[in-house]
Amino acid sequence: MRTFKTTFLFIVLFFSGVTASFGASVPPSFTFSGSGFGHGIGMSQFGARGQALEGKSATEILQYYYTGVTVEPVDDSQNMRVNIGHLLTSLSLTTDTVNGSVQIFSGDGKENAAAIPLQSLKAKEVLNFTLLGNALFPSVKPLLGNVQTLPSGKMWTIRWSGTRYLDGVRALLSVKVGSVTAKYRYGQIQIKLVKASTLGYRIEMTNTVRLHDEYLWGISEVPSSWPLAAMQAQAIAARTYALNRLGSIKTACDCDIYGSSQDQTFVGFAKESEAKYGKLWKAAVATTSSDDSSGYVILYHSLPISAYYFSSSWGKTESARDAWGTEIPYAHSVPDLWSLDVVANPRYAYWQRQLSQVTLAQIFALPDVMSINLGVKNASGSNSFVIATSSNGKSVQLSGSVFLSRSKLPSTFFDVVGAQIIEVPMPPLATLTPTPSSTPGVSGSTTPTTVPTPLPSLSSSGERL
Repeated sequence: MRTFKTTFLFIVLFFSGVTASFGASVPPSFTFSGSGFGHGIGMSQFGARGQALEGKSATEILQYYYTGVTVEPVDDSQNMRVNIGHLLTSLSLTTDTVNGSVQIFSGDGKENAAAIPLQSLKAKEVLNFTLLGNALFPSVKPLLGNVQTLPSGKMWTIRWSGTRYLDGVRALLSVKVGSVTAKYRYGQIQIKLVKASTLGYRIEMTNTVRLHDEYLWGISEVPSSWPLAAMQAQAIAARTYALNRLGSIKTACDCDIYGSSQDQTFVGFAKESEAKYGKLWKAAVATTSSDDSSGYVILYHSLPISAYYFSSSWGKTESARDAWGTEIPYAHSVPDLWSLDVVANPRYAYWQRQLSQVTLAQIFALPDVMSINLGVKNASGSNSFVIATSSNGKSVQLSGSVFLSRSKLPSTFFDVVGAQIIEVPMPPLATLTPTPSSTPGVSGSTTPTTVPTPLPSLSSSGERL
């Protein structure tokens, strides 16, 4: 009987936590209905596909989505450090290529081709890295014999044969993290121990590749079966975006750029080795090069832009001003009806999601969410603000972009069942315009006065007209 009373008290307390003070039940979930996928700023990838099918060239597509820009060749021969493994605790590397070899060097390695390796591995021999406390230990598992442990350290460089860094049979390096294996053909890999702010020491893994070709060949942002002009537009946007991230190694990732959707999705050899279509992406990248060390880039007042892009919109792209409260002169809202093609874009032309009471309470840092109201919508139709009110009467307001980040909804264009539109004052706007820099491709805050003359467009056949 005592046990029954204790259990009964627990049940009463539990249900009182999901009931408003005035007696109305807190909704168990809220339904969101919307369109589009992504932040909505810059080039719509499905829009680029639609325009390419209508016969538009890559340059025409880019100049449609980025206001007042030109597309011109720029030196892109620089090496980039791309993060391919973030906050790791272990990993392994090997090559299955017959007569292929792998070498491990102490330290950064950089461009020193004459460096002496600590260890050389043959095909199918495995190089493991294991984090123990604040020390990182490499070890080698040979084909025969016992595992050999190498001295611990803070950083190593890995090279494999058939690359710019090591002569020999053209090999593929397999990198395994957990149960996932990725393959890399180009450049070299760095393994570094980095202290994360809240997790302690972790492993950061980067692939140093040449932007002009080795990096772009591994970009996996659109299907390789898409029309050529759409892939050309994507390659040029990806090159431009990368140039803006180049030149300042970020400590957190030991990289210029993340190889994930945090920046651009880089999958190494997997992109060009896709059955049937991989070679088409590689060929499309080649048509956006002007020579062996230069490629076409999106410029605004002679400088590469921050070439933001996304999957699909809700019929209109978003301006940076509405989304982020920052005026970017080439990031304006334009019509984008191609994204609403349900045949081409069945998952995101229209979508519906439910967010639970628990999830929404966490998003807004409230004890519960009794109601959701929306701020006045932006000119594109997206939500500028989302406001949640708890059963205790407390309200929390989030910008549309912050709510998108926390909720993981596909876009900021949505309606909520039962929500009301209320007036919310917009914050003051910041202004961002490009500035000259000693680092190629990096934008800043002041606009030069000269505007270049546009070059001829790239045609959908790859020819320059």
